Amino acid sequence: MDSNNTNTPMTEEEILAATVGDRKPHNSTVHLASYDPAWPVMFAQLKQRVAQALGDKILLLEHVGSTSIPGLSAKPIIDMLLVVEDSSDEDAYVASLEQQDFTLRIREPNWHAHRLFKFVDPKTNLHVFSDGCEEIEKMLLFRDWLRTHAEDRLRYEETKRELAARTWKYTQNYADAKSKVVQEIMARARRA
Repeated sequence: MDSNNTNTPMTEEEILAATVGDRKPHNSTVHLASYDPAWPVMFAQLKQRVAQALGDKILLLEHVGSTSIPGLSAKPIIDMLLVVEDSSDEDAYVASLEQQDFTLRIREPNWHAHRLFKFVDPKTNLHVFSDGCEEIEKMLLFRDWLRTHAEDRLRYEETKRELAARTWKYTQNYADAKSKVVQEIMARARRA
């Protein structure tokens, strides 16, 4: 999904400002892998790891993104959606996740107080939002719609393949470029 609320792509300055630690440009195409039935298994293992770290602080923990949609090609990175009471209260969860080898890499206080953690093996993006955040519903609706609507799944995959073949300075630029098709699909999902 795109990382901002509009069709406006993030600027390099915004990308760098949101980054925790060093940010190296991607300067390459984006690798898409064929759907792998091991992805849900990887998610289940990662879910246990997050549960060990946070216990009852977890309000919701879901497999999202393209690896959660059977039959869809994806960057081979497991996307997870974690909902906590207040994602801006980093003292409540960051150290516990870091003890489980998750690394805080993105802090976006002005975009839903979003935090993103990386995990190395398997490659994982753990997206953290506060309870009640509108982005939660969007991510779940998009996932659920693509799981059950083959035509939109194919349209999304075709768009991803076309964009993935281009060279992107940052992977965020690739994500932002998908915004138009994501919004078209979301509009259909909401009407239904």
